[in-house]
Amino acid sequence: MAIEPTPPLLVACLCAAWCNVCTDYRSRFEQVQATLTASHPDARFVWIDIEDDEALLHPLDVEDFPTLLIALGDTPYFFGPLTPQAQTLERMARNAMSATTAPGVTDPHVSAAVRRIRAEPQALR
Repeated sequence: MAIEPTPPLLVACLCAAWCNVCTDYRSRFEQVQATLTASHPDARFVWIDIEDDEALLHPLDVEDFPTLLIALGDTPYFFGPLTPQAQTLERMARNAMSATTAPGVTDPHVSAAVRRIRAEPQALR
C-alpha cells in the first residue's frame, strides 16, 4: 500500500496595512517562510491585506491581527488570531504538516477562502 503524500501547506497571514502589529510581524512571518520552504518547497506562504484582497476572504470577518489561515491542500487546519511570534507560527505550521488528526476547522466559508487563495497566482503577497 502506497503512502499518500502530504498535501501542500498553505499559510496565509491576514492583516491590514494600517496595523502596526502586522507591520512588525511581517519580517517574522517571512523568516518562518524561509525556514520552512527550505525543507518544504511546495509550502505556500501568502500575506493578504484584508482590505485590498477582500474578495478572497468574503464573507469571513477578521477582527484581530494577525489572523492566520493554515490549510493542507484545500482542507483548513486552523483559522484565527495568534500571538505575533515567529516560534508560534513555526510550531503551528509544523504541527499542521505532521497532523494525524482531523483539522479543527469545518466552516464552509473558510474552506471556500482556502480554495480562492489557492487559485490566486503565486505573486499574491
